[in-house]
Amino acid sequence: MLMESLHSESAQPDAPEPDVLERLRQLCIERGLNGLASNLGELGLLVKEDMTQISAELDRLESQGSLAEQAAHYLMGVGGKRLRPMCVALAARVGTGLDQRTLDLAVSVELVHNATLLHDDVIDLAPSRRGLPTARSEFGNAASIFGGDWLLVEALRRVLGADVADALPRLLDTIDTMIRAESLQLERRSRLNTTEEVYFRIVEGKSAVLFRWALYAGARAGGLSTADCEALQDFGSNLGVAFQIIDDLLDFTGQQVDTGKALFTDLREGKMTYPLILACARDETLMPLLRRVCAASEEGRPVDVITSSAVLAKLEETNALRDSRTLAEQRIEAALDALNAVSVKGSDAVTALALVAQSTLHRDR
Repeated sequence: MLMESLHSESAQPDAPEPDVLERLRQLCIERGLNGLASNLGELGLLVKEDMTQISAELDRLESQGSLAEQAAHYLMGVGGKRLRPMCVALAARVGTGLDQRTLDLAVSVELVHNATLLHDDVIDLAPSRRGLPTARSEFGNAASIFGGDWLLVEALRRVLGADVADALPRLLDTIDTMIRAESLQLERRSRLNTTEEVYFRIVEGKSAVLFRWALYAGARAGGLSTADCEALQDFGSNLGVAFQIIDDLLDFTGQQVDTGKALFTDLREGKMTYPLILACARDETLMPLLRRVCAASEEGRPVDVITSSAVLAKLEETNALRDSRTLAEQRIEAALDALNAVSVKGSDAVTALALVAQSTLHRDR
C-alpha cells in the first residue's frame, strides 16, 4: 500500500519495486506496531501466488512497438503498489477465488489506473513519477496520452472477455465518473478557495471510484451475492477516500526519497488538498502564503524556505494535519463496518482486506 519508488537506467526501467507488503511490514516494526507487522507477513503469504500471477500477466502485455505502447510499457515497467489488483484478488477469494476471469479483471484495474497516471502527468506537466522521469518526459506528451488510451482499450477488452455480470457497464460508468472528476479538478486548478464539498466530489470521483469497482468486480467474479458485492464496494469507496487523504498528508510530511516527489508538489500543481482546505478555513492568513507558493511555481522558481516553513507551521497550528488524519481513520472505520456486513464469516480474505485498510494509515509513500 505504499507509494512507488524505484530507480533505473534511461528509458527502460526494469528494477522491480521491493515487495510492498514487506516494506510496510518493516515500517510497522520500526513504529512498534508488531502485531500489525506480523499480520502483514501472513497477508503476504496469502496473496503471494495471486499477485505473482497478476504481475506475470501484466508483464505479458503485448505491444507492437508503437511510440504510444512504448510510453505505456515504460510506466508499467516501473511497477507500483498494485493495491487495486490485490483488492480484486482478495474480494474474489472471499468467494471462489482467483480464476482466469478474475485475473483479467485484476489486470484491467491496474491498466486503467496506469492510464490515468499517464494522462495526469501530461495535464500536470510532471517531470517525474515514482522517482523517475515521466513517460511524457521520455516520449513526449502525445505518446503519453495515446499510451494511456491504449491501456484503457486493453482494459475494456479484457473485461469484455471476462464476461462477468455487471463488470463492463460498471467500469464504463467508473471511467465516465473519473473523467468528470478530472474535469472538475482541472476547472478548480489554482483556485485556492476550493471547498470541502468540491474536494470530496473530486476525490470520490477520481480516486475512490476505482477502488469501488475493483472490490465489486472481484466479488462478482467470486460468485458472491449482490448484497455482499455492494458491501465490498462500500468498503472500497471508504478505503479509496482514506488512501487519498493519506496521500494529501504525505505531500507535507513525507520524505522525497520515499514518496518519489518533492514536498508541496500538489500545491505547486494548483491542487488544494484536504489539510490545506481545513487550514485555510481556520486561519485566513494562510492564503497569502499559498499564493506565494503558486506564484513561485508559475515562475519556475523553488519555494523559499521561509514560505514553506510558514505553511507547515500554519498546518500544525490549525491542527489541519491532525484532523485530516483523524478523518482518514474514520473512513477506515467506515470501511471496516462495511466489511463486517459481508455474510461470509471467518474468511481469511475478509481478514486480509481489513488488514489492507488498517495498514493504509501507516504507509509512507
